[in-house]
Amino acid sequence: MRRKKNILFLLLSLVVILVVSLFIACDDGLQVSDNKEMPSLLQNKVEQEKEIIYFGVISRYNPVLMYKRYQPVMDYLSEKTPYIFKLKLGSTYEEAVNNLHYNITQVASLGGVTFSESFVKFGARAILRSKNENGKGYYQSYIVTRKDNEITSLKDLIGKTFAFASIKSTSGNLYPRYLLWKNGINLEDLKYVNLKHHDAVAVGVLKGKYFAGALKDVAAKSFLAKGLKVIAKSEPIPSVPIVVSKDADPKMVSALKKALLAVDPEKPEFKDIVKDWDDEFKYGFIEASNDDYKVILKMIRDIPAKCGESCHPKNIFAKD
Repeated sequence: MRRKKNILFLLLSLVVILVVSLFIACDDGLQVSDNKEMPSLLQNKVEQEKEIIYFGVISRYNPVLMYKRYQPVMDYLSEKTPYIFKLKLGSTYEEAVNNLHYNITQVASLGGVTFSESFVKFGARAILRSKNENGKGYYQSYIVTRKDNEITSLKDLIGKTFAFASIKSTSGNLYPRYLLWKNGINLEDLKYVNLKHHDAVAVGVLKGKYFAGALKDVAAKSFLAKGLKVIAKSEPIPSVPIVVSKDADPKMVSALKKALLAVDPEKPEFKDIVKDWDDEFKYGFIEASNDDYKVILKMIRDIPAKCGESCHPKNIFAKD
């Protein structure tokens, strides 16, 4: 009997020791886990206290490319300003404009045409312009075709299939139409379409679906090695503006400008920061004003009504 009691006592003792050990281990584990979570919790608390700013972008490329190229910019702005910047892609150019108009977004990267419309409709303001690889505040529209297409002048495009980018695109629609018009080519001389994105134009031409097409320079350059060649370039276009509404918070605008004007790819500290940015943003920014885009308004007025009246607000055509 005594032997059985001793065995039972030993078993109970072992159970108690195991329970106590497990409790201590679990308690230590919780403490370690809590300690690991503290920085994350503090960071989340800080982020929750920062105001969210929605940054809109017109649909220059397909959504996957857009997110890849612009989300790193949002991460930089969230780190360098007292705000959390969130990307809000417009499915169309019009949606990006309307989002800014109705304060769904508080800032946007528009094109010259969409900014001009925003200015006319609701008094939008251009606050910054992007710089190109040469540090200048302009870019160009390229007319491209396949390298194996024989063409000696723009006149050779007459009767051919041609792809423009979005009808609201400055470099993919307005400027190339103007360039063709100045060279004696009217829209009725072409079998043309408007595609949604710049990259869609390049792909369509490469596949032979269209004999030629128009798109912005940075997009065209990324496809030259794949078989495109440039057959014409537009005059310089004021680079893409960063735009806010007329009653935007001055503190937000100031913080945004300070962060973006500081971007300098020549400085070592920015090398890794901008490496994944869109090519129109990675070279930095300069100050901008609404007057920079008067040339866009003039071009819309000068081009034949076949382009303009169906694309843009009628009061854009009014003379100053």
